[in-house]
Amino acid sequence: MTPPTSSEQSPPRDGEARKTDPSGSRHTLGGRSHDEPRGKVHRRISPLTVRILTLNALALVILVAGLLYLGEYRQKLIDNELAAMRTHAEIFAVALGETSVNRSGETLLPELAPQIVRRLAFTADTRARLFDTDATLIADSRALLQPGGAITKGETLPPPEQENSVLAYLLHAYDRIISWIPGTVDYPPYRENVNQRATDYPEVMSAFLGGTWSARRKKPDGSLVLSVAVPVRNYKQILGVLLLSKGSEDIDSALYEVRLDILKIFAVVLTVTILLSFYLAGSIVRPIRHLAIAAERIRNGHHRQHVIPPMQGRNDEIGELASSLRRMTEALWTRMDAIERFAADVSHEIKNPLTSLKSAVETAARLKDPVQLKRLMEIIVEDVGRLDRLITDISDASRLDAEISRAETGTVNLSSMLETLVDLHTVTTTQGPRLTLESPPDIVVEGVEGRLVQVFRNLIANAVSFSPKDGEIVIRVMHEDAGVAITITDGGPGIPPGKEAAIFDRFYSERPEGEKFGTHSGLGLAISKQIVEAHGGTIGAANVTDASGAVTGARFTVALPV
Repeated sequence: MTPPTSSEQSPPRDGEARKTDPSGSRHTLGGRSHDEPRGKVHRRISPLTVRILTLNALALVILVAGLLYLGEYRQKLIDNELAAMRTHAEIFAVALGETSVNRSGETLLPELAPQIVRRLAFTADTRARLFDTDATLIADSRALLQPGGAITKGETLPPPEQENSVLAYLLHAYDRIISWIPGTVDYPPYRENVNQRATDYPEVMSAFLGGTWSARRKKPDGSLVLSVAVPVRNYKQILGVLLLSKGSEDIDSALYEVRLDILKIFAVVLTVTILLSFYLAGSIVRPIRHLAIAAERIRNGHHRQHVIPPMQGRNDEIGELASSLRRMTEALWTRMDAIERFAADVSHEIKNPLTSLKSAVETAARLKDPVQLKRLMEIIVEDVGRLDRLITDISDASRLDAEISRAETGTVNLSSMLETLVDLHTVTTTQGPRLTLESPPDIVVEGVEGRLVQVFRNLIANAVSFSPKDGEIVIRVMHEDAGVAITITDGGPGIPPGKEAAIFDRFYSERPEGEKFGTHSGLGLAISKQIVEAHGGTIGAANVTDASGAVTGARFTVALPV
């Protein structure tokens, strides 16, 4: 069975077996080289590139689709065409009313009227039909204009030639799709009977009542037939109606040319958009992929030779991301080093009482004197207590970061908290230095109250242990810059020179004379520093001197942000 190769598989440990393929390439048990990062970091086409390209192209396609509609532009062309036809129809009607009537002026001359209709329609490039007052068709320019005059009125002509290109077909399909949208204009169909009468055309019947009327109809191929009907008058008497009609081929051709120009511009803009999208995606995807590869190498590597690339030339968010990842990696290595040092220190500190216990137990087996045996048992009890305190403090220090990260922060009234600690010390301690608190009322910070209490209890206990019994410990709270500073000043012997920072190290122990060995684990100040830094503050220590330069005590300062 082939071993799994998913990203959840852990890398082989040192000394674990590896397999080699026939080509000699080194593989891990999962079938992947250490130099090749796990996870889907190698893709032929990045999903992020596809998204950027799709969004940029989609916006452009929507814009062009709206431009290709040209509904308002087409309506204006139709209105202009009808206005021109209306002008021609009125001129033709006047000409017919003046030249094609009999002497009495009551009827149109059937011999002369068709000739005039033919000439007028030829000059205007329109189809003209003349209807008599009895609704019969007198003349049709389409029949009259054929060679030899042998074609009868009403004979249907072949449809105009259509564009057979793929582009014309796509635009025609686009128009059909647009016509399905609610609110678009839907024209009535155009039908032409073999024997035409005025009753076939509502605009003609309306013109018999006076005025100029127009109509728009749609042919089966989607093109329009525009018609204008005007009455032919002799003085105020209506002798007939002239119907001018024209197809929308010129309008459709103009729209086609405009759409073709739009598509040409669209092709150029789309090409530029695609190239810019690939450039933009590349400038984002490539560095992110490099960061992902570097992160995988760091995760799978056992050494520190792999680092996050700096990307110093990028002054953008990706450069900030690279810098953040580098700092995070350095912080992780620092934390791992600290864990290793802590483990070594713990091993060393636990080994001392265990060695003492071992020696005491071995000696107890050989002792016969009850007095010496009792003394030895006291030593064993002290070592066990020391070991218990040490393990408790180690456990507290090891889970401190996790507990602070999970705990919910809230507002902490430092003034009230310190006042409570001072009162508690005063009530519970009958002998020892007295505590004095100098603090403005209601100094509030954000933090975990229980942990801040632990800090100041450690500092107060430390000050009490070093101060003389009749001394004084002053706790002072004051505003400082954008935060608050709390100082705890004792009257003890002070801090050994050069040890002001070392006293906050783990297991460092500098106890006053006469104190019993093993009473403290050396983790109190280290834990206090860890808590203060987790709250975004700082802690430090310095000696207090008098005018002559003599050390009169030590001062611990805690600075917390407000």
